[in-house]
Amino acid sequence: MSTNAMMFLQSAGERRLPEEGRRHDRITVDPEKMGGTPCIRGMRMPVATVVGMVAEGMTTGDILGDHPDLEAEDIRQALRFAAHAVDYREIPMVSH
Repeated sequence: MSTNAMMFLQSAGERRLPEEGRRHDRITVDPEKMGGTPCIRGMRMPVATVVGMVAEGMTTGDILGDHPDLEAEDIRQALRFAAHAVDYREIPMVSH
């Protein structure tokens, strides 16, 4: 994982083992690109966009067909990154 991505997750309170950093080595956070939003390999493709496409039902093949600069591992790492980011934040619960 890039140093900036590691700092992003640490600011969210995440503690990670050294080997976990390699699981997100394609995720970059650059204050000069997309306002510091976590992106895929320095491209202007936010992790949230990739996660959103999966959430809308797009398959890996669909996403790669629409975005040929992406690779299957980019999608896997985006999902892992999002899971880790959510796992380590307090999420307010609203009772209905």
